[in-house]
Amino acid sequence: MVKHIILWTLKPELSEAEKADIKRNIKEGLEGLVGKVPGLVSATVHIDGRLATSNCDVMLDSTLENPEALAAYAKHPEHVAVANSRVRPFTAQRTCLDFETED
Repeated sequence: MVKHIILWTLKPELSEAEKADIKRNIKEGLEGLVGKVPGLVSATVHIDGRLATSNCDVMLDSTLENPEALAAYAKHPEHVAVANSRVRPFTAQRTCLDFETED
């Protein structure tokens, strides 16, 4: 299995109300890819409960079957559509950690 963890910081010029809507849209879009993108086992987007010590706004915690599934996910048309419409236009920074697990 492969863990694909992404942290995003939303653009600072967005209002709190805009950020709340964007976070919900990101969550709906990315979690909705499970069952549509082959090899994507799970996707959980964390948007609530953020502590003041955090320096990111949104976290994607996803699991894919293997490194090949991760590569295919990155190019899958449904993933690209979500990323281009719900994520990239609103984020200022992205951090990624991909790693293999024994699970």
